[in-house]
Amino acid sequence: KWFARPKAHMDALRKLYTMASKDVPVEKRQMAVGENHLRPHLIHFNRCENVLLDSFKIRESPFWTIHMYMCNGGIVRNLDVKAHGHNNDGIDLEMTRNFLVEDCTFDQGDDAVVIKAGRNRDAWRLNTPTENIVIRNCNILEGHTLLGIGSEISGGIRNVYMHDCKAPQSVRRLFFVKTNHRRGAFIENIHMENIRTGHVQRVLEIDTDVLYQWRELVPTYEERITRIDGIYLKNVICDSADAIYELKGDAKLPVKNVVIQDVHVDKVNDFVKKVHNVKNVKEDNVTYGLLH
Repeated sequence: KWFARPKAHMDALRKLYTMASKDVPVEKRQMAVGENHLRPHLIHFNRCENVLLDSFKIRESPFWTIHMYMCNGGIVRNLDVKAHGHNNDGIDLEMTRNFLVEDCTFDQGDDAVVIKAGRNRDAWRLNTPTENIVIRNCNILEGHTLLGIGSEISGGIRNVYMHDCKAPQSVRRLFFVKTNHRRGAFIENIHMENIRTGHVQRVLEIDTDVLYQWRELVPTYEERITRIDGIYLKNVICDSADAIYELKGDAKLPVKNVVIQDVHVDKVNDFVKKVHNVKNVKEDNVTYGLLH
């Protein structure tokens, strides 16, 4: 099974992470040996300009489906993407700028649209933010997150705008900003608006302590807290949610300036909102319960 990772695979992840944390040159991080079985991306563009992906179908990638890495300028449109293995993100834009993603359908075993900016020391060295990204008119049939920011954000992420997308069935989080105390950098000026969705666990979630398997797998070699400033959610209609929003900032550097406006959820299952270590949350016309 995808989720039952063998010991050799976990040992390989630990070794690779440790090499990156100790500045071992990239060309010496040779991992395609023995039983490591580190899975590749299906479509990977590295340091490309003026990319166009248009009007084709993708099925069942081994890992992230489309990965734009340190690219500048591009359009991704009219794609039909389906992959339901482990870590099967739809599209990951990483240390990439000036991109439009539009009119795509995503059916994923992990997040649908993901904005990343590198992990820890490698990204601090490259110092290349992800910026100026627009996602519009996309349809998400299934996925963990409609829009995921992070958790790899060490180059910084800014100026992201998702609008007029639908997730008619369910996603776990509609809008998920995630980082941890190893990432550093910044997340700023992220907008989502005009969204229609079925069921979600959280409409909006910010979590500054997302470490997944790395929490126990490798130690914290260096602590850097992420600055998060300017998260905007507007005009969302949701059939049901376990919670409308949950914001979990870091006490050492609280999240700032979160705006939640014109959000309606027909049914809330667990709680409406929880907020910790966040400064200046503005809520306007957030409602729940069936409208008559």
